[in-house]
Amino acid sequence: MDERKRDSMIAYLRHRMNDFGISPDDLAAFLATERAGSDRGRYRSAGGETWSGEGEVPQWLKQAMSAGQSIGHFELPWGALAQPATQTDADWKNDPFAGSPLARSSQR
Repeated sequence: MDERKRDSMIAYLRHRMNDFGISPDDLAAFLATERAGSDRGRYRSAGGETWSGEGEVPQWLKQAMSAGQSIGHFELPWGALAQPATQTDADWKNDPFAGSPLARSSQR
């Protein structure tokens, strides 16, 4: 990524963080807890069961895969287990990331 695009992305992210009331300290704390709590699971079932991806594949995942479901369907996006900040007056109409995995993960 060239320097101009990088600077533009940083400005955009600062603006969005301000819109949601997220401080750099909030972001640092979230990243620290994500690393510390990364053993919570890499895959999650509809019932809330999780699996780290290490060791024996759990029965719920074996059954789903034998029924034709891909393992990727159960893979958690980065940060999905954290509680996102919520704000009802956010304007998503002009969001350049609308429809992307970045936008979907931040709106849960």
